[in-house]
Amino acid sequence: MADLTVWFDGACPLCRREIAFMRRLDRRRAITFVDVADGEAACPIDRGELLARFHAAENGDLLSGAAAFAAMWRAIPSLRPLGLAARNPLVLRWLERSYLLFLKGRPRVQRLLSRIGR
Repeated sequence: MADLTVWFDGACPLCRREIAFMRRLDRRRAITFVDVADGEAACPIDRGELLARFHAAENGDLLSGAAAFAAMWRAIPSLRPLGLAARNPLVLRWLERSYLLFLKGRPRVQRLLSRIGR
């Protein structure tokens, strides 16, 4: 079992929803989730970098973007096949490109979710 820590933006409605979903799937409690928006949270790198991009540490290796998502998926049995597939460099490259496209639209999605959540 991987030693996995995931840092997320607890001030982001989209991030909170996604992490809540992952916590429900993580029945074995294999993942330590750290809310970077909490000023007391320990951060392995600059807090701004952690807020700008998804990060995880798997077995001591700091990962970001699609690689971090893949590590999280590997820790959850129902998503493990996706995480294992992402070990293929072509798959990971495609996932990273998709993630970068998502990041461009993330502010709009956050605003929309903020309005819905009111």
